[in-house]
Amino acid sequence: MAAVYDHYELPPEKAALHRRAVRLEWWTIAFFVVAITALAVVLGQSQAMKAAWVEDILALAPPVAFLIANRYRNRPPDADHPYGRHRSVAIAFLASALALLALGGYILVESVLRLVQGERPPIGLIEVFGHTLWLGWPMIAVLLATMVPAILLGRAKTKLAEQLHDKVLHADAEMNRADWLTAAAAVLGILGIGAGLWWADAVAAIVISADIVRDGLRTTRVAVADLMDRRPRTVTDDEPHPLLARLTSLALDEPWVEDAWIRLREEGHVFVGEMLVVPRPGTDDLVERLERLGRLLREADWRMHDIAVAPVLGIQR
Repeated sequence: MAAVYDHYELPPEKAALHRRAVRLEWWTIAFFVVAITALAVVLGQSQAMKAAWVEDILALAPPVAFLIANRYRNRPPDADHPYGRHRSVAIAFLASALALLALGGYILVESVLRLVQGERPPIGLIEVFGHTLWLGWPMIAVLLATMVPAILLGRAKTKLAEQLHDKVLHADAEMNRADWLTAAAAVLGILGIGAGLWWADAVAAIVISADIVRDGLRTTRVAVADLMDRRPRTVTDDEPHPLLARLTSLALDEPWVEDAWIRLREEGHVFVGEMLVVPRPGTDDLVERLERLGRLLREADWRMHDIAVAPVLGIQR
């Protein structure tokens, strides 16, 4: 008897990894709240410094989207949602991608305007415990302090994103990468101002924001394509996922199958789709064979959440 719905989205070993990812996202939110507060204290007039501050604010979008999607993704189907709510993950991925794109676009436009207008951002002096100190040094200290956690969080998320086939987590890792790159560019810009190079601040912000826009455009394109039921792709390099070929090969290895064709789409972490098979003439117990084949395909990979196997007389490609 075929099950209408699998009662879990992730197998136990993947569920354990996902719980680790949830913890990472809560740590990410806590880190960025502290970073935003610290940067606000020493913000000054530096355009690159402002870019780093705005980037940290927008960097909250991916982890928040991930945690919201986590509350919906594994809810069972009902009359209004017969396929479940797996696509909450895809919606969260799109939100993360748009946040990355908006961040880069905002910083790029404002930095270009500042450079064209020839604005010279002043970095003043502050008094600390009776000593006069150039404000650039506290700025640099805060920026360097925020770089290390961003690097570590990004690396951890990239590894988990590939293991979980989680594009939201991967987009968040890209945002963390953008965060520490922005901080590095801001440090160079502040040092440039200190050396009398008024344009260094804006140029540093332009270079890093252009890279963020490129990443934002790429991830937005992938997110929209996934929502349009594009063929499943790998998380890290956006290549066609090899699972389709493997499942087709499994079906063709069955002695009673003459031909087979499959199509899949991504539903968040998992894949769903259909397979058409052409039985060989004289095949008996066809219903039982189809059910066993469907079970074989679902058990071939944890991502294969739901697949309907249908017999046809022929396949026109």
